[in-house]
Amino acid sequence: MKARIHTHKGIILATLIVGMVAISCTPKSGSDESANYPTEFTLTKGELLDKIKGGWAGQVIGCTYGGPTEFKYKGTMIQEYIPIVWDETRMEWYYNHAPGLYDDIYMDLTFVDIFEKEGLDAPASSHAHAFANAEYMLWHANQAARYNILNGMEPPASGHWENNPHADDIDFQIEADFAGLMNPGMVNSSSEVCDRVGHIMNYGDGWYGGVYVAAMYSLAFYSDDVDFVVSEALKTIPAQSQFYQCIDDVIGWCAEFPDDWQRTWFEVEKKWSSDIGCPDGVFTPFNIDAKINAAYIVIGMLYGEGDFGKTLEISTRCGQDSDCNPASAGGIVATMMGYDAIPDYWKQGLNRVEDMDFKYTTISLNDTYEMGFGHAIEMIQRNGGKAEGETLTIPLQKPETVVFEKAFEGHYPIQKINIPWNSNSLTAEGIQETSIDFNGKGFTIGGGASKLHGVEKEQELIIDVYIDGKLYETATLPTWYQSRRHEVTWKYNLENGDHTVKIVWKNPMKGYQVNVRNMIVYGPDPV
Repeated sequence: MKARIHTHKGIILATLIVGMVAISCTPKSGSDESANYPTEFTLTKGELLDKIKGGWAGQVIGCTYGGPTEFKYKGTMIQEYIPIVWDETRMEWYYNHAPGLYDDIYMDLTFVDIFEKEGLDAPASSHAHAFANAEYMLWHANQAARYNILNGMEPPASGHWENNPHADDIDFQIEADFAGLMNPGMVNSSSEVCDRVGHIMNYGDGWYGGVYVAAMYSLAFYSDDVDFVVSEALKTIPAQSQFYQCIDDVIGWCAEFPDDWQRTWFEVEKKWSSDIGCPDGVFTPFNIDAKINAAYIVIGMLYGEGDFGKTLEISTRCGQDSDCNPASAGGIVATMMGYDAIPDYWKQGLNRVEDMDFKYTTISLNDTYEMGFGHAIEMIQRNGGKAEGETLTIPLQKPETVVFEKAFEGHYPIQKINIPWNSNSLTAEGIQETSIDFNGKGFTIGGGASKLHGVEKEQELIIDVYIDGKLYETATLPTWYQSRRHEVTWKYNLENGDHTVKIVWKNPMKGYQVNVRNMIVYGPDPV
């Protein structure tokens, strides 16, 4: 048993390294103590590599552990009596049989690979086109951004809420780990990387989720105080944003109910579980919003108190996106403790997959460790740090708040109009247009293009969308799932009042149809 002493924030913290870190659940947001921490710190190259390996391995472990529960518990926690299996076969099974589980990792690796090939100044456009043309399947903000990019819209427009109805979703939050892991202690450098990459698919609270998670990773290289990392990273987020307010509430509730994570979970549900943006989550228990899933990450971290297994257990049992959330929480905590300190129980089976390439890549975990270490060394030197033999002197950046953005401002979901499937499928043989009346200031229409049974060839179906008799857009609806448009059409910032949307299928062909399933209507005030 070895005692490690950390000096920062003008205080000395002593922790015992026994595969966990014992830390009390006492929030420090709003404290001025952090203003006194030093401008630099040191790690050996071995320690840096150990932490980078911990961050990546922690993600894989957390994602695997929560995998069987993903979105099976929506609006409810996973009760303690419900078992979640863990053994040495779990990771290898998912690698071989359900590799799509690891979208948290291979999405990150798309951006890591671009930095490896083009250098650390690689522009947003390089990341965007690699991401849009990759073979893997995407959903929500990622898929909406992919469609935008494939159809000529570049970032940051591809992630802006008026062009992407999923702008506040979790997507960049689960993909931002790399930005923090390549910027040890350099939280503002991490935010700059997030600005380049995160606006490909997200905006506002959706973007803040990635900035915040990356900031926690960055600070995890410096401190193993969970409370400090959680609260200090939050300083990168504008206080007027709902994302900040949600996480700040979690920190406060943790202090109020220090022995009852379920009580904090209930408080989060009462105040923050209403989804405004995502058309799939409005008026349903499904919630892929970034801020509430980030709240589950933080609940896991604060109540986990630095214990890796306890952190995974709690963040998973919060429900909703319950593989991504323990992946983020586990990755951050494992960065604090380092790869070697992850308990053997949780590393069982890891050695079986570390040389296996992630699906859709030619990159394994062992490759990722090596690339991540090289990028971190370069970032340290770029930011004024030094490498002298085995010792690294690393700049410790005081977090700066990123720009304020708010998606869906002045828009509140007020109605869901379910449209009967049969009467509103536009077909080559019959109906080729449909109209929908509503009262509000914005809308999204769910559905898409599809092939009928027995048809093999993919096609691009073309629609004209008219709003109040005027042509609003001509849109392509691919039948191929990989390049699909996530919604049929949408429009925000209309004048509040009565409107009519008409959809006309311009190139009807036998064996295909345009499906119009439902409309989410937005008004200027909540109902």
